[in-house]
Amino acid sequence: MNSINLLKIAFNAIRLNRGRAFLTMLGIIIGVAAVIAMLAIGEGSKESIRNNISSMGANMLTIRPGAGMMGGVRQGPGDMQSLTMDDYETIRDKAQLVAHVSPMVNGSGQAIHGSNNWPTSIYGVSPEYLDIKVWGLKEGSMFTEREIRSNAKVAVLGQTVVDNLFPDGSSPLGKIIRFNSIPFKVVGVLEEKGESTFGQDQDDIIMAPYTAVQKRILAMSHLQSITASALSEGQAEAAVEEISNILRQNHKLGAGEEDDFNVFSQEELISTFSSTSEMLTILLVAIASISLVVGGIGIMNIMYVSVKERTREIGLRMAVGARGNDILMQFLIEAVLISITGGLVGVFIGLAATRLVSEFAGWPTSVTLYSIVLSFIVCTITGIFFGWYPARKASVLDPITALRYE
Repeated sequence: MNSINLLKIAFNAIRLNRGRAFLTMLGIIIGVAAVIAMLAIGEGSKESIRNNISSMGANMLTIRPGAGMMGGVRQGPGDMQSLTMDDYETIRDKAQLVAHVSPMVNGSGQAIHGSNNWPTSIYGVSPEYLDIKVWGLKEGSMFTEREIRSNAKVAVLGQTVVDNLFPDGSSPLGKIIRFNSIPFKVVGVLEEKGESTFGQDQDDIIMAPYTAVQKRILAMSHLQSITASALSEGQAEAAVEEISNILRQNHKLGAGEEDDFNVFSQEELISTFSSTSEMLTILLVAIASISLVVGGIGIMNIMYVSVKERTREIGLRMAVGARGNDILMQFLIEAVLISITGGLVGVFIGLAATRLVSEFAGWPTSVTLYSIVLSFIVCTITGIFFGWYPARKASVLDPITALRYE
């Protein structure tokens, strides 16, 4: 019996039992839809993480103090004062793979203008910080190197600070605000960036010359961190190695001594968050795949019942010349047709569910071709795997016994 005839027989058998076939497909439909939706959410979250971190500067590098010994006591990174102005200047002068570098100190406090006040953070940086963070100015200008050398009390405001200190919509340029009682003249307003990957409002910030923040607000001489950018995203890891070597020499660390600093690239952050997102996606897909297993068991159960119901038909086919392999293929094709049809419906429902999640829940989603291809492969394998046993049972029936079956 040729394949086309077997396909027609299998299709007619499904058509004559539409209700039962649909109920059999439900497990496959739900499983495929859930898998596609979960993979789309997982891929969307990874893309969102990468885009958000890259928006902070794809080739940005961060240098922070590391754990170390101070006075014979083991100190955590937050207590160490291992980064100095000399470190910043050495990186700026010697690093060949670094495009921009800026020292950074920051503190929290109350910003005040007239009767309006707002709790925020002030960041002491150099003008190159905007190049590192790929951040533009909405109006005004950035403070200059000359103002840094003179410890000038000038500031650039984020939009959130502007909205809260100047609720009437007036321009803050040239106005005097106070931060913890220290007056600062506003010289610029930053472009809006919105929330970061971590849910932090990036516009809730005041930038000022690092020298002014060090001396007038924090009363410190060391640096809390140094921010830099590699020449390109592809050279970020090489730049991390170069900076590490420069700082080890600057800190006179021996071959066996532990670094008293840490250098991070954005790629490390992206990798860390992406791997976490990937693990959650795998977990969700594994849970969703249970529906596929349940659907497969449903196919096996219904096909086994179908064999029992059609025992006389099987005996008749064998009596007129059908071979065991023909009967095997007939029932196997039925199982695969049910599985693939359920898979097709599941794909459309999965795509619709993904769209609904994106539209109404606001979650980032990204449907990939491999998730759809994978679903079809799994559907086919499920149909073959769970349909084989009842098909095999049908193919080994004795024709005489089958014809006598009531």
